[in-house]
Amino acid sequence: MGDDTRSDGTRSTEARGEAYGELAAVGPYGVRPGHALITMVEPHPGHEFAYNRWYEDDHYYAGAMAMPWMYAGRRWVATRELQLLRVPEKSAVAQPVTAGCYLSTYWITEGRYDEHMKWTVAINKRLNRDGRVHQARTHVFTAFQDHEATVYRDGAAGPRDLHALDHPYQGLVLEVIDAAGPGERAEVLEWLRARHLPRALRDSPAAMVTVFRPTPLPGDRMTYVKQVEGVDTRLTLLWFLECDPRACWAEHFAGRAAEVSEASPGRVELLAPFVPTVPGTDRYVDQLR
Repeated sequence: MGDDTRSDGTRSTEARGEAYGELAAVGPYGVRPGHALITMVEPHPGHEFAYNRWYEDDHYYAGAMAMPWMYAGRRWVATRELQLLRVPEKSAVAQPVTAGCYLSTYWITEGRYDEHMKWTVAINKRLNRDGRVHQARTHVFTAFQDHEATVYRDGAAGPRDLHALDHPYQGLVLEVIDAAGPGERAEVLEWLRARHLPRALRDSPAAMVTVFRPTPLPGDRMTYVKQVEGVDTRLTLLWFLECDPRACWAEHFAGRAAEVSEASPGRVELLAPFVPTVPGTDRYVDQLR
C-alpha cells in the first residue's frame, strides 16, 4: 500500500489534491466543442417554479458547470406559445410533442468525453444521495453527443461555435432528424453539411447550425434518465438565432420537415423553438402551461 493510501483504501487529502495537478498536465485541452450534453426536461405540473429554482440555483453549477471539461452552458425555455409551434404532431422524441419546456445545452472539450463521464456519473450519484436532485421532472430527450459539423451563415465573420453558448443569441431551434440506418444517416449528414445548410442559412436569422450525433449513456447512469435512442440513426441540430423564433418561424422553419423528407433519406422527428432563460429569475415560468 502506497504512502498516500489510508488503511481503508482511500487516498489522503494531500494525495487527492496532487491528482488535480497531474490530470491537468496531460491530455487534450483545446477549446473546440467536441462533445455536448443536450437535455430537454419537463417539470411535473405544479413543480415548475421549484424545478426552475433548483436547476438555476444549484444543479446548473454543481451538476454541470463545476465539472471538469464542461466549459460552456446555457438554458433555454419554451413557453406554451412556443410549444404549440413544434412539429411533427406525432414525434418519436417527445410524446406529446409539447413535452419538454426546458432545454439545457453544454459544450465539452474535444477528447475529454470519457474523463467527463466518469466525473458526471460520480457527482450525480453523490448529489442524489445528498438530496440535491429534484425528482418532480421527466427527461424527455437527454443525450451526450459528439460534434459532427458546424455550418456558418457568415463564413469567417462572427462568433464561432465555441462562443455559441455565451453569445447573446435571442433564440434556438432544436431539430432532431432520424434516418433508417447508419448508412442513411451518413447520407443525411453529408447532405446537411455540404448542400442544404449552407443554402438554408443564406439570408437566415440563424448565424450558425451545430450538428451532433448521440452517444449511449453509461450503464451506471442515474435510473431516472432513460438510455439514449437512435445512437446509430439520429442527428441533433441546434440553430442559433439572432431573433425571437416566433418572428421567423413561418418563413424559415414551418416547412422544414417536408423539405428534409423530400430531399434526403431522413425525417424530422422534432423541430422545437426556444428562447434563452434569464438567469437568476423566474421569467417565463408562468407561461409554460
